[in-house]
Amino acid sequence: MNRRRAKLGIASAARLILFGIGLGVSTALRFARLFPNNDPIMAVTLPYAKRGRLAAVAFPVLAIVLFDLLSKKVGVWTLVTAGIYGFLGLGFSALYAALAERGRPIGRGVFFLSGVAGVLVYDFLTGPLMSSALFRISFVQAFVGQIPFTLRHLASVSLYTLAVSPLVDRALEGVERSKGQALLRLDERDRQSEAAGR
Repeated sequence: MNRRRAKLGIASAARLILFGIGLGVSTALRFARLFPNNDPIMAVTLPYAKRGRLAAVAFPVLAIVLFDLLSKKVGVWTLVTAGIYGFLGLGFSALYAALAERGRPIGRGVFFLSGVAGVLVYDFLTGPLMSSALFRISFVQAFVGQIPFTLRHLASVSLYTLAVSPLVDRALEGVERSKGQALLRLDERDRQSEAAGR
């Protein structure tokens, strides 16, 4: 049983390392400012949402907080954007669980459509709604001003969901496969030791 825990610990450590790499790469890409509204966070969040709630919420929240800490821009907006991104991660996790129950595969196309829907919700909440409330501008002004920003954000997230989401998904599948194979080998060894001890 201790060996089983050790193998599970290694698999969990591999997942944690992958999570850390995702945080590091997404933060570096945001600092690189490859194009306007450069946003890889959604693309990395979606494959985690396919696997459950915890990482689907933790990844975007930590990614927002880490970037704001490093860029020295922590404030109310950090709470707003991290909260909305966490909410989206939770929502996509529930959606993907429902799709999986119906036998629908979750891959590149679903990630792409999710990214588009996520941007529209995120930009509506952080743009017209929150901007008009926090910065005392009219809802119409905020809505019209948000359109070019959202178009650039859609382009960014679309590219990342088509290119990055499948890579993260495959990497997570690799860790899951290794974990499953390690458990099968441990079960076989345990059966062999029990048979030898009889």
